[in-house]
Amino acid sequence: MEQNTWEYANQDCLNRGATLVIINNQEEQKFLITLNINTWIGLSDIETEGTWRWVDGTPLTTAYWGPPQPDNGGGTHGEEDSAEIVNWYNDPVQKWNDVSCTTKLNWICETVSE
Repeated sequence: MEQNTWEYANQDCLNRGATLVIINNQEEQKFLITLNINTWIGLSDIETEGTWRWVDGTPLTTAYWGPPQPDNGGGTHGEEDSAEIVNWYNDPVQKWNDVSCTTKLNWICETVSE
């Protein structure tokens, strides 16, 4: 599987007529966890620190952050403005982590069916 930065992944999805995956409910979150890969999701606070938005511009309302995320690197890792799903949290649902957008990860694109 190809790995690249959040911006690259976001643009790749757009080029395919899709978006980086937007998680709308717990069922979708649980499905993505079953893939058992660390992957970018379409969530960032690039525009305004601490204001997490999906790539379609909608604000984050339901979150699945692993504790104690998002921590913006805890002051030791530089800015962490993009979100990933990780598999190191024991909680079966809370699996998000904020990480530097220049990290290279897998990604998942999705299209919305009308």
